[in-house]
Amino acid sequence: MFFKNIAEDLDAMMARDPAARSRLMVALTYPCFHAVQLHRLARPIYLAGFPTLARMISQFSRFITGIEIHPGAQIGKRLFIDHGMGVVIGETAVIGDDVTLYHDVTLGGIAPAINSAQQVNVKRHPTLEDGVIIGAGAQVLGDITVGKGARVGGNAVVIKSVPENSVAVGVPARIVMPKECGSEFAAYGIPTQDLPDPVARAIEGLLEQMTRMQGRITALESELDGFAAGTAGKAAEGNGHEQPGAEARRFGRN
Repeated sequence: MFFKNIAEDLDAMMARDPAARSRLMVALTYPCFHAVQLHRLARPIYLAGFPTLARMISQFSRFITGIEIHPGAQIGKRLFIDHGMGVVIGETAVIGDDVTLYHDVTLGGIAPAINSAQQVNVKRHPTLEDGVIIGAGAQVLGDITVGKGARVGGNAVVIKSVPENSVAVGVPARIVMPKECGSEFAAYGIPTQDLPDPVARAIEGLLEQMTRMQGRITALESELDGFAAGTAGKAAEGNGHEQPGAEARRFGRN
């Protein structure tokens, strides 16, 4: 099983990185490979009740790879951390199979830094289901779930769960392509097709409403102008009929 997992890791990294030329290159030079193998060593030690030793291994891994994986984190098969530097995976994070992370990704907790003793063994970090891709610099925070096959764009800040097969971008992250991104691998979590901009769509909607309102205002102004003209005409006609009578009354007095 151990060697099978290693072979799967090597093949997965080669499949997702065109720069990988051979298994030997990946095994010797890819920090992701080293970090994952050291985590597989540290985690059973952590679960066996030796957290200090496990943390020493994870800190050594961080020192040589730039990738910080807490030994308490649960990691599935074929995890690929491209470039790797700056990645942080928290203690209660759960990562499924075939997940891809890029550099500077944080899977963090946002629980208050008070009453730390009460937060032991409490789920504080996110869950990434199978096939998730997290773009560079993204922060996925809190006990939330990024659904199977979902993508998170670079530098996004995700504080709410992301549905399966969706694309989330922005700060805070918004769903821009629900149920459409499919199963194809998307580098940095961004599909190759154009992404709809929710802000631009909102502005376009406002402009359309303003155009419709302007048309209605113009129509109302035309109706009011016609009404005013008709009223003025009737008033003028009324004044024309009353004037002779008024003159007759004046002559009668004289």
